[in-house]
Amino acid sequence: MFILYLKEIRSFLSSLIGYITVGVFVTLIGVFMWIIPSEGGGANVLDNGFANIDPLFSTAPWVYLFLIPAITMRSFSDEKKIGTIELLLTRPLSDLQIVLAKYLAGVTLVAFSLLPTLIYFYSIHQLGATKGNIDTGGMWGSYIGLLFLGAGFVSIGIFSSALAENQVVAFIIAMLMCYLCFIGFDYIAQSGVLGKYDALAKKFGINDHYVSMSRGVIDTRDVVYFFSVIIIFNLLTKLTLQSRKW
Repeated sequence: MFILYLKEIRSFLSSLIGYITVGVFVTLIGVFMWIIPSEGGGANVLDNGFANIDPLFSTAPWVYLFLIPAITMRSFSDEKKIGTIELLLTRPLSDLQIVLAKYLAGVTLVAFSLLPTLIYFYSIHQLGATKGNIDTGGMWGSYIGLLFLGAGFVSIGIFSSALAENQVVAFIIAMLMCYLCFIGFDYIAQSGVLGKYDALAKKFGINDHYVSMSRGVIDTRDVVYFFSVIIIFNLLTKLTLQSRKW
């Protein structure tokens, strides 16, 4: 399993996908945080007039909605395209080990993409009227929440790649599913169609739990939720692979 994990990491880095993903992610976050003007503040730190790193954590999920499907779309669809999926499935690895190797490789790349954003933390740290006047504990809690969100998106992307035989189709499916899981339940709750169950419907969405963790508070319920999403989609991917053997 570890060998397959390393192979996936090398394939990301050797094909420039990993570097491009990290570069695009950091650049887009920087553009929204520092360049694009926003009326009344918004995501632009300079327009807000005070040193706050929250724009990073409000913008990053929307960028990940596009980038993580781009990372994961090759996971299984590429194996199908070049005809190596059957060879992969006959290796002395269980289906779950194959899924976990590809999943962990995707999560590693997501975690890697977060590292350069620490330069934005340093910039905010230096820009404060009192240098260093920033809630460091809350920031690390927000980073943990963002990593959990990215890990959930990766599990959805891996599942989408297992469903499709074309990378573009896998990308579109993953993007739509990530969007629905992220913000779709909020729309359902706001519509009022479920009446007294609207608040419960909102709890099924990723955004509700991500916002909770972004406050810097790591609630056990939020952690359990994200692990549940990851486990469910990885098991669905495993079942999809098993169906090829029937």
